[in-house]
Amino acid sequence: MPEPRVFESWLGNPNPRADDTDRVRELRHLTSRWKGLRTLVTGIGLSGFAAADALLEVGAEVVVVDSATGEAQRENAQLLEVLGASVLLGPQHVDAPPRPWDGFDLVVTSPGWHPDAPLLVSAALAGVPVWGDVELAWRMRPETGAAPWLTLTGTNGKTTVVEMLASMLRAAGLRATSAGNVGTPLVEALRHPHAFEVLAVELSSYQLHWLSTDLENSLHPQASAVLNIAPDHLDWHGSLEAYALAKGRIYQGTEVACVYNVADPRTEDLVREADVVEGARAVGFTRSAPRLSMLGLVEDVLCDRAFVEQRQSHAAELCSLADLRPEGSSDPVAPHTVENVLAAAALARAHGVPQVAVRNGVLAFRPAPHRVATVLDPARTGGVRWVDDSKATNGHAANASLAAFEHVVWIAGGDAKGASFDDLVQAHAGRLRAAVLLGRDRGLVADALRRHAPEVPVVEVDLAQDGDVTTDTAHLMDLVVARAADLAAPGDTVLLAPACASWDQFRSYGHRGDEFAAAVTRRFPEA
Repeated sequence: MPEPRVFESWLGNPNPRADDTDRVRELRHLTSRWKGLRTLVTGIGLSGFAAADALLEVGAEVVVVDSATGEAQRENAQLLEVLGASVLLGPQHVDAPPRPWDGFDLVVTSPGWHPDAPLLVSAALAGVPVWGDVELAWRMRPETGAAPWLTLTGTNGKTTVVEMLASMLRAAGLRATSAGNVGTPLVEALRHPHAFEVLAVELSSYQLHWLSTDLENSLHPQASAVLNIAPDHLDWHGSLEAYALAKGRIYQGTEVACVYNVADPRTEDLVREADVVEGARAVGFTRSAPRLSMLGLVEDVLCDRAFVEQRQSHAAELCSLADLRPEGSSDPVAPHTVENVLAAAALARAHGVPQVAVRNGVLAFRPAPHRVATVLDPARTGGVRWVDDSKATNGHAANASLAAFEHVVWIAGGDAKGASFDDLVQAHAGRLRAAVLLGRDRGLVADALRRHAPEVPVVEVDLAQDGDVTTDTAHLMDLVVARAADLAAPGDTVLLAPACASWDQFRSYGHRGDEFAAAVTRRFPEA
């Protein structure tokens, strides 16, 4: 790869432009004065590349830094350099912030960068604004006719709800897509050749942390939701309180409806604390009969008492529990599925989506892989159901998954992200037949089981203990499946719901789920 080009004319310039103080604040839309903006982008992954590319397109001067030097980073660097960026790869460019900071007007950070990263701390101390990719996207919207954003966050269920919301919007005949933390960077969605009429936006706590404190010009969603709050990413945020506050920032500036989970009082508290546009309403969702300004469940009907004219005395029928079941299934609908549909419906209804489109969106929706997906049903495996919920990367998600089954051989473990498992094990000790544990922090799960479910058999799978110190994930999962098969009896569900992230042993939760499904198939080749 060629040596990175450096903008000698401005990088490290000790004489900042006289009007730089207000310039960043005045970046409010796509036709603002972006040309010549001196920007440092941290990270060259999906979000960082998209941010740098968008900035170059509007004429900004861009330097990109990343500590990694792998093939993917080098390929992205080559593309950005062709477009006119200066790219600096290697830890030396991250560990030693530029001196002086007068050479930069703005830092745009990728969401995964920790707030105490030396470069970001140095920028903040020097008074250089630090934005995330979401803030950048919001400021790059068209000055007129911009698509409204329906935003959501939460510890669990975000991707399912945002995709379900997009399905409801499309069922109403709208040009809509999901974007943000779900995979498509927001700046890319904004640059789509066929402009969207509305965006369903999933935001992580990382992305919300990096929103600007300039509330007047920062994110103003049409409607917003926090699905739930439970301990997660505490190693990044430092405490549950800081994590919850980051989630709560999604409500700031909301124009029509702040959607909260009646079963999770923290979410309603966050609505109360939010600085919203005058007239914005609090709208709850509940698995019980809805009170005024809520969506809820009456017998087997999901209904709306928030977005109907006569909500004091009437409710609008949206869909039934039968509509939520996969075709041909007679299994009970999981409680979290009902909540997910109600949350998506609340955001859709805030945008004016009619009742029939909510139901049609539910019927058209297909869950993404690795979310309580049956790999093999009992009829094909001697009476044992095998279920992949690799997406359950924290205790809150695993709790919902475990609650859906009566007798469980639980496969758990991985990267705990600073969490503990006592409450989870205590809540489900009565349904656990056995546990098979893997991953770096499997010992934390084992300790919780010893304390709260001492009668439950526990098997820890460690490749080194089995005479194989390789990182062969297929072999690892074959061992896990074999141990689970030995422990399961007819009527049991073998459930991969790790309550941990996958990064210690797998490329992603998807990779972990794929390996599990493949190992189950190898175990039962005739099924």
